[in-house]
Amino acid sequence: MSKVKYYFDAETLSYRPIKATNINRVINFLLFVLSSFSFGLICLLILLNSDILNTPSEIAQKRTIQNYELQFDILNKKLSQLESVVANVEERDNNLYRVYFEASPIPEEQRYAGFGGVNRYKDLEGYDNSELIINTTKRLDILTKQTVVQSRSLDEIERLAANKSELIAAIPTIQPIKNKDLTRVASGFGYRIDPFTKKRRFHYGMDFTAKRGTPVYATGNGIVKRADNRSSGYGRHIRIDHGFGYVSLYAHLTKYNVRRGQKVKRGDIIGYVGNTGRSAGPHLHYEILKDKKKINPLNFYYGNLSPKEFEALLSQSKQENQSLD
Repeated sequence: MSKVKYYFDAETLSYRPIKATNINRVINFLLFVLSSFSFGLICLLILLNSDILNTPSEIAQKRTIQNYELQFDILNKKLSQLESVVANVEERDNNLYRVYFEASPIPEEQRYAGFGGVNRYKDLEGYDNSELIINTTKRLDILTKQTVVQSRSLDEIERLAANKSELIAAIPTIQPIKNKDLTRVASGFGYRIDPFTKKRRFHYGMDFTAKRGTPVYATGNGIVKRADNRSSGYGRHIRIDHGFGYVSLYAHLTKYNVRRGQKVKRGDIIGYVGNTGRSAGPHLHYEILKDKKKINPLNFYYGNLSPKEFEALLSQSKQENQSLD
């Protein structure tokens, strides 16, 4: 039995039963349906936007995102290892390789240049994992730049290493006449008595006395720049350009064994001892120039002399005697 509803009648001061019409019943039913639908829709939206209810597609997407997050985490760990390796190579590059080859270290600003100012990661903003993606991308960019800079540096080191071996082969490091062929070292680098004027003057080379025709050897790799007698006082002489600013000169020769423009190697016979030019007897006058400045050849005889032979040569060269030219 349905419940009867009443209303208060102010005129009769009594409660009177409410008579339900068909229209009221329809309106009440529609209101109930509408409120039920609204309530259900709200509940559905809440469920769809929560983790309580997920569609198969959302579950698959969630798993994919979790997998990406895991991959990014693994990638960042690998990046940390690579950054450590690159940092170690950079340290050795600056403090070992470039020091050994006398090259300036690469400043840190150059290794990390180009990562300030403009926001190059703006397109990656606004996503749920934007911070993770931007951080990883930035680390990859920095690591790529470091690798490129380091690669160029190692290319430079390789070129320097090649030049270093060329330099070692080019520096005039042996005695131009073998000890077994020497009569004596007549004069060294420094002030000596001129054999013609008998006055004290500076002697810019070393005089090696030997028999006429004794072989004279190139003291380092290079190119013959002169082989003539058109230089005052030197007579027949040879000049070898060794590169790197080094030039060696061999004077008072009796004849040549090379010609201008010829490439020679350390130990090649380039001429023979003579007595041409301003000379007081058969001997070889030998000079070394570095960057056009004449320097003491004695400092370069470490290629073919024993310590005992070098001491003897040093003792003889220091004597302030009469030179032969």
